[in-house]
Amino acid sequence: MAKQIWKPGNMVYPVPAVLVSVADKEGNDNLITIAWTGTVCSDPAMTYISVRKSRHSHHMLMETGEFVINLTTKKLLRATDYCGVRSGRDVDKFKEMKLTRGNAAAVSVPVVAESPVNIECKVTQVLELGSHDMFLAEVKAVQVDETLLDEKNRLDLNRAELTSYSHGEYMSLGKSLGTFGYSVKKKKAKR
Repeated sequence: MAKQIWKPGNMVYPVPAVLVSVADKEGNDNLITIAWTGTVCSDPAMTYISVRKSRHSHHMLMETGEFVINLTTKKLLRATDYCGVRSGRDVDKFKEMKLTRGNAAAVSVPVVAESPVNIECKVTQVLELGSHDMFLAEVKAVQVDETLLDEKNRLDLNRAELTSYSHGEYMSLGKSLGTFGYSVKKKKAKR
């Protein structure tokens, strides 16, 4: 297989396409589409988002140190894209996309009620990294839509029809290709 050498760049794809809700100290809120987010630590549960300083949401994050990662679905895809190309300086994205401001359990910023999973976060550290600042945060609460629970009350995220972002395109998720540890799992003996 022949390969080309490219200039350094971020080629870790796909990545989540999420709506992040933020608010300033006066209670003015905004939604921003983020693709640079992920898990940092499991105990304590920690995550991050990376945001350019020039974005309208940046000063809100700096003021309150709180945000909510709202997972997105096929149904929320148009709103997800819109919130990534329009500025909260100019429009109320909740209103324009007919999204509902829901109450968070542990932070003062709203959740997107239409999102199946809302991850409420408090910033623990801001890392200035160049084009973006990384907001490291501890997860303080998670809200999960009960329709995503199976008959044993386990979370089945495939029911949500989550979306991802891959090199300029939104992609759907949901087809299981295996489970954790399947490559070393012993086969059941036939009787």
